[in-house]
Amino acid sequence: MDLGGVWALRDAGGEYSAALTLPGDGITALFEAGVIPDPYWGRTEYDIRWVGERDWIATRTFDLTDPDVTLVIDGLDCVAEVRVNGQLVLHAANAFRIWRVDLSGVAKTGANEIEITFRSAVTEAAKRQAAQPYYVPYTKQNCPIPNPNMLRKAQCDFGWDWNIALAPFGIVNGITLQPNRTARLAGIVVTQDVSAKAAHVTVRAEVEGTADEVSFALCGVTATAKVTGGNAEAVLTIPNPELWWPAGQGAQVLHDLSITLAGEQTVKRIGLRQIDLVTEKDEAGLGFKIRVNGRDVFAKGANWIPADALSGRITPEKTRALLQSAKDANMNMIRIWGGGRYEADWFYDLCDELGLMVWQDFMFACAMYPSDEAFFAEVAAEVRENVLRIGHHASLALWCGDNELIGAINWFPESRENRDLYLVAYDRLNRVIEAALKSVDPAANWWPSSPSPGPMSFGDAWHDDRSGDMHFWSVWHEGRDFDHYRDVSPRFCSEFGFQSYPSMSAIKTFAGPEDWNIAAPVFESHQKNAGGNARIAETMFRYFRFPVDFPNFVYLSQVQQGLAIKTAVSHWRSLKPHCMGTLYWQLNDTWPVCSWSSLDYGGNWKLLHHM
Repeated sequence: MDLGGVWALRDAGGEYSAALTLPGDGITALFEAGVIPDPYWGRTEYDIRWVGERDWIATRTFDLTDPDVTLVIDGLDCVAEVRVNGQLVLHAANAFRIWRVDLSGVAKTGANEIEITFRSAVTEAAKRQAAQPYYVPYTKQNCPIPNPNMLRKAQCDFGWDWNIALAPFGIVNGITLQPNRTARLAGIVVTQDVSAKAAHVTVRAEVEGTADEVSFALCGVTATAKVTGGNAEAVLTIPNPELWWPAGQGAQVLHDLSITLAGEQTVKRIGLRQIDLVTEKDEAGLGFKIRVNGRDVFAKGANWIPADALSGRITPEKTRALLQSAKDANMNMIRIWGGGRYEADWFYDLCDELGLMVWQDFMFACAMYPSDEAFFAEVAAEVRENVLRIGHHASLALWCGDNELIGAINWFPESRENRDLYLVAYDRLNRVIEAALKSVDPAANWWPSSPSPGPMSFGDAWHDDRSGDMHFWSVWHEGRDFDHYRDVSPRFCSEFGFQSYPSMSAIKTFAGPEDWNIAAPVFESHQKNAGGNARIAETMFRYFRFPVDFPNFVYLSQVQQGLAIKTAVSHWRSLKPHCMGTLYWQLNDTWPVCSWSSLDYGGNWKLLHHM
């Protein structure tokens, strides 16, 4: 039974109410009910941050003929209590997990009521910071709402140097009731050894409950395996396989993998392919490249952030258009950045179909994190669940521990003064993530951090281009000439970028003509990177004559953004095989904003994307 649809939403004090559509978020619900103005217009953001400072309660009723059911919530965002018929059944604080609660003994035949209390992320994060044995720093210039690192929630919900800061709440993916069964398929792990003559596909099913065996079928080949220790494993050998390839390398052939457990059949779409992360020592240092079916592939792509700042506005249709635009610009990889979220199942299905390899960060970015056992236990559960959920996808090429946590050790006065403490805390977290990944999939492609010179190396990967992957930001953040891109020779550049203004079509959605000026408060509120507008203008004065009016200023900003990235990509591709990947920052926007994206909010192509 799908419990999605319309719920009743109210704040804990009883001042405000609205209809809340789940899955979805409370900010969108309040806007659609007319309680708040458009969050993305003008400077509305600053007037509605009070929403995230309150507790909110969502309720609905449902009828049952058989109360022997389990409640399943995918993406409960974030600190929340769930009550059924007045009884507390779940206290959760991780938006990246799927929560399962047996309601037998609580639910009843006939009418039932469910209530979800969403605690203020602002308040809860502050409480958790205060409870730490030592201060755990985060990047304050990115996060006007404090302490994002205290919660297992999209870090960019608290703001970023391209995102609105509203700390939204809700349910991201779905809420259902499922009948209780004696056994359940908790997830699968697929590993492959592929050649032109045969694909040896090892499938392991993780089983919860009691079952004797599991049956598998793929490409006409079948096998049955006994359940031992909660797992059943079989090897399926497919002769003369039709292989899956990244975009531009071959066809994206997908096959149905059928798993039958306790009379219930589950079908997953998989590709027959072998992807290896190759890191070999050479004269320069340590290489970094992706090998698919024995062929080294230059990774061409961009970084992915959430499709919208508000999850209630994300749809498969809008997301498909963004990913299709990536493929249409000849990309073959996207990096799902660690300050957003693990995407829904359908997202990876789209990447499989389009041939977009996925570099998947775990969800940690630009901060230090708690190092207590409770936090580590929550992280381990999160990692295991997501690897079991999405690891079988043909497009999943690489798991990466975090975004910029190693470098962040040097960003804060507390961690600079006591580097040993914070370095040990980081290493423990990184080991928890790696161990949880390998406990599910020992053969997974793992990279400890981005950027990183390599395992057990905690040095600077922003300016050292000899090993591993690199984030190169000197041209933007230091105001260097575009030619400076030619001064470095990365092995794989997983982040680099240059800002532009959004197109006029996007600007018109947040600013009237009276605010079409880069110094206008409205325009500055849609520029989240400190000094960003000045840096765009300064660069323009260096390369061009002054534009005649604001629309031409916008246009020329996109010309120079394209020239900057073209300079970097053209040079680094010429270094192949020393350099084997360029993923620029960033593909898309979460709302209409000045940023490094090549696609406006809404999917319109900027000039960079055409180039």
